[in-house]
Amino acid sequence: MSKLYVVGTPIGNLSDMSPRAVETLNDVDFIAAEDTRVTMKLLNHFNIKKPMVSYYEHNKRERGEVICERILEGESCAIVTDAGMPCISDPGEDLIKLCEQKGIPVFVVPGPSAVISALAVSGLDTGRFCFEGFLSVNKKSRKEHLELLKNESRTMVFYEAPHKLPTTLRDLYDFFGERKLSIVREITKIHEEVIRTTTKHAAEALADSGIKGEIVLVLEGKQPDDKDEYTLEQAVELAKKLIDEGSKLGDAAKEAATVTGFKKNEIYKELV
Repeated sequence: MSKLYVVGTPIGNLSDMSPRAVETLNDVDFIAAEDTRVTMKLLNHFNIKKPMVSYYEHNKRERGEVICERILEGESCAIVTDAGMPCISDPGEDLIKLCEQKGIPVFVVPGPSAVISALAVSGLDTGRFCFEGFLSVNKKSRKEHLELLKNESRTMVFYEAPHKLPTTLRDLYDFFGERKLSIVREITKIHEEVIRTTTKHAAEALADSGIKGEIVLVLEGKQPDDKDEYTLEQAVELAKKLIDEGSKLGDAAKEAATVTGFKKNEIYKELV
């Protein structure tokens, strides 16, 4: 039986590819890639010629069994993602679990990570943090996720797509009030940028500014002396948003009261 290697790849600058990563990709029998077309460009750059199998979200269960079977028969495999570390907010997570079940040894070849890179340049506290991945596009799941984080004291890191950024920036302000926020985009690429701002300014001035590229959001955690300084207007707007998402008027007023600290009756009165 051979083994699986989890190999980190550059997130934008090919010069960040480590010598060990190149050596590992040269030595394994085959490579499991999220998108074989993207990985082929990387392999060509380093003159690596290896067979590949596609492994992504929609074929991970079937293809994971095939990959493990080949490893159990004596082949070695490297798993890579399109950019950065595999298995972090990535279907490779399932392959690691499957290898554990089958007793296949797994080794890591560290590489660039958008999560850690964005956190490092965010200007926010880095001693304790939590990675929250992508927020759901499902309104109910999204609301539940954000509500669970309302009292999180650690710095929070999110991934986001450009076309979803306006909604997310407004949601962060609605749920967390005004906090420090760093928008880190295009890490290691030509147009790399760190926008250090606040949730309020981001929601009001940046949401519709057309920010493009690969985006990581780094949000300040709840501070010990936070008093959740919501205005009644913000509380009513939050209730209206909950109503638009399907909540009954009374339930929306109650939920907005819980989040903002205002009395349910105050919010209910404004709504009617």
